[in-house]
Amino acid sequence: MVDASTRLKGVDRLIEKKQYFVIHSARQSGKTTYLKDLTERLNNAKEYHALYCSLESLQGVNDPKTGIPAIVKKIKTELHFSNIPHDSGFANDADYGDFTGVLMMTLTLFCKSLDKPLVIFFDEADCLSEGTLIAFLRQLREGYNNRGSSRPFVHSVALAGMSNIRDYKAKVRPESQSLGSASPFNIVKEALTLENFTKEELSGLYGQHTGETGQRFEQGAVDLIHRQTQGQPWLVNAIACEAIEKILESDYTKPVTAELAEQSIQTIIMRRDTHIDSLLERLKEERVRRVIEPVISGEDFFERLSDDYQYVRDLGLISDIAGKIEPANPIYGEVIARTLTYEMQQKLLQSKPSLDLPRYLKDGRIDMDCLLREFQEFWRENGEIWKEKTDYREAAPHLILMAFLQRVLNGGGRIHREFAAGTGRADICVEYDGRKYPIELKIRRSEKTLTEGIEQILGYMETLGCAEGWLALFDQRKRVRRDAKLYMKKKNVQDKTVTIIGL
Repeated sequence: MVDASTRLKGVDRLIEKKQYFVIHSARQSGKTTYLKDLTERLNNAKEYHALYCSLESLQGVNDPKTGIPAIVKKIKTELHFSNIPHDSGFANDADYGDFTGVLMMTLTLFCKSLDKPLVIFFDEADCLSEGTLIAFLRQLREGYNNRGSSRPFVHSVALAGMSNIRDYKAKVRPESQSLGSASPFNIVKEALTLENFTKEELSGLYGQHTGETGQRFEQGAVDLIHRQTQGQPWLVNAIACEAIEKILESDYTKPVTAELAEQSIQTIIMRRDTHIDSLLERLKEERVRRVIEPVISGEDFFERLSDDYQYVRDLGLISDIAGKIEPANPIYGEVIARTLTYEMQQKLLQSKPSLDLPRYLKDGRIDMDCLLREFQEFWRENGEIWKEKTDYREAAPHLILMAFLQRVLNGGGRIHREFAAGTGRADICVEYDGRKYPIELKIRRSEKTLTEGIEQILGYMETLGCAEGWLALFDQRKRVRRDAKLYMKKKNVQDKTVTIIGL
């Protein structure tokens, strides 16, 4: 366990000042664990009565006539399993027919019966929608505004979920643009984000395991896991679990090495556990496509104020650090690329069964010129047809080449991908038998694209320590003849060689 008090600063202060606030972060980032830990900590301190209440079961209950009484009953159930005194018969006399005020009045009467202030953490609050959501927020606001010594109400409330309060408008109804002329929950003092684990927290978490079992995590493994997960809590736990329980079979005498961590990561990517699969299902949504597509293609993205952008960030699919929009971590980037190219790979398996790595090997090395020349021929014959069959049409050239390479390398070798919106390119590094083959993918829209591409691939080669690289230019200029777009030529720059493939 990572200490809850260290993961989110300022919560104690907000509770002390009787504030209502929001905690939001992506799925499987530890919100529920955090809230339950915080609830226990507050109750043990004996200054407040703290209650954890999940509203997840209310998803899809849009009618407040049903939804509000269900929330009151959910609170009653949670009280039954808590140590908070509720002998006064919480909600026993509630008029459930009066759905417009039953939540506020029940909480008011209950708070009046308590010997200490009440704090409630509503988890999965953004599962509520339409009429139920509006009625829920309005009754909390009315109780907040009217609370006083003679009319007590909940001391502090936290709404936890994936969405910030400003994004709840999307939960009202599809065509709605706002929650109304006055927000039903404009009493929110702050919106806090539960961040991923820092490297220190990750190391400390694994250190607890070492302290209990004696099993070490080598520093190389810690560095690799943090780099690949960026501290995403579910991934941090899943990788360690895979290495220790599955690969090492809980043999605590063996350390967790970087090699074991890498093996665990690849297994999780290929296995697509429920957490990853649920995220990737979102790729089918149009609002997600509008954000993810420029990330893959490297095209500019200027809509950071859009609901789509915020939605995809809240899902935890992307990060935006120093103005760079990219997959939230390298593991998500890999599974996004594999998911979007999976159907293409299956079609390639059927139409070109000869795409096996051994036929492209020459003296133990990949003959990348031969491989990309064959892709060039495939692109000439099938590119336009395949582009029309994918929802991600702007990123289709990148995805089709990735699928082609992945299909070949399934027989051995790896692909490392780097892509981010606004870079104007995607970087791919094919790795086989200890050798690296850097490839730069760009959409050619003007004459200067070639110059930019050469500079970019040279920089990428320098980063990887390679003397040879390949620049794939997908020519989108309409005035250029189709045949003129297809070529392959080499350019020597000092001690480096760049092969340019026109597509």
